Amino acid sequence: MTKLTKATQGLRGTLQVPGDKSISHRAVMFGAIAKGKTTINGFLPGEDCLSTISCFQKLGVTVEQNGDYVEVYGNGIDGLKEPKEVLDVGNSGTTIRLMMGILSNTPFHSCLVGDSSIAKRPMKRVTEPLKQMGAQIDGREGGQFTPISLRGGQVKGMHYDSPVASAQVKSAVLLAGLKGEGVTSVTEPLQSRDHTERMLRAFGCSVQTDGRTVSLQGQQELKAVHIEVPGDISSAAFFLVAGAIVPDSKITLKKVGLNPTRTGILDVLKAMGAAITIENIQNEEFEPFGDVTIETSQLQGTEIGGDVIPRLIDEIPILALAATQAQGVTVIKDAAELKVKETNRIDTVVHELRKMGANVEATEDGMIVYGKSSLSGAEVNSHGDHRIGMMLAVAACLADGETVIENSEAAAVSYPNFFEQLKELQQ
Repeated sequence: MTKLTKATQGLRGTLQVPGDKSISHRAVMFGAIAKGKTTINGFLPGEDCLSTISCFQKLGVTVEQNGDYVEVYGNGIDGLKEPKEVLDVGNSGTTIRLMMGILSNTPFHSCLVGDSSIAKRPMKRVTEPLKQMGAQIDGREGGQFTPISLRGGQVKGMHYDSPVASAQVKSAVLLAGLKGEGVTSVTEPLQSRDHTERMLRAFGCSVQTDGRTVSLQGQQELKAVHIEVPGDISSAAFFLVAGAIVPDSKITLKKVGLNPTRTGILDVLKAMGAAITIENIQNEEFEPFGDVTIETSQLQGTEIGGDVIPRLIDEIPILALAATQAQGVTVIKDAAELKVKETNRIDTVVHELRKMGANVEATEDGMIVYGKSSLSGAEVNSHGDHRIGMMLAVAACLADGETVIENSEAAAVSYPNFFEQLKELQQ
């Protein structure tokens, strides 16, 4: 539980947000199945990414972690060993779904489990194509839910038309095809984030992209590299919105990831009228990053939907808060994917923001937010969802009176020092 009050002096300062969660997961995973020693700077030591390390250690991979520096000693996919115990992914959907793709290449048995939230999240979107490729997979309701039992080693390449724009689905299929026979390709209805394609290339794998289709030839071997992990734009999003909506604020966020498949949050905030500047762009050949500054802004309502949704799906809770402080109506649509996150984020966002006085209503695939609302302190709950908890903390900086956030510790999944940094900006 965390108690917060209004930020009467505004939010001012310079921060470096934690390393990108998606890239941190993949750096460990790809290092584990590559040949040689992979080194990682800027790793996110949050609970989700630590679950990934733990799982690969149980698969016989030596992983040494000291804060945000990690060394992974890989022996190739064939170097993975049958685990003597179940692989517990904790709260991490990325860990379980991408690991299923990797384990499809192993001839031994593995069992994947997670926490109560993971037990509710749909796995069929991944198990179905992997079964078609030759992996033996079972689980509750025919592989729809955890625990997932998997035996691989007989995978063949195929083309998969994914019904959803999901980087996790795309990545699982491509990782399964990495050691399989023939070509594996995935076509999506909209382009999802492309961290897997970028990182596979960094590890020496040839990957082709043609519009919304990504393909690779099987039987490729990854070679160890050094990875610099930029700051996570999904974590930066909370301070970007805070800087825009809390009066008398100016925040600079250093080394924020600027991968074009992730910067929908910046595009939408600019469309709403936010005063954003970006400087010192670097590392454009792998995962670009730069320094982002935002100041208090007069926001206008907008429509958020279509192609931009996969580029900001994790940022919708904090964008909903931004919309409560914008003039006019904001419509968020085409975001039904929110229903199968750590919580049903459509219902949870609406329910919790209403407690604080926001005028917001749920729709089948998003929500409608009517601005501008005056927020009041209330007893709210993250429901164990890190992004909901952090969104409510930013809302508390605007709200009159005291806000009490139950289950605020959920923020540690992706942002272990979030509340400390929020406090620093108020001094």
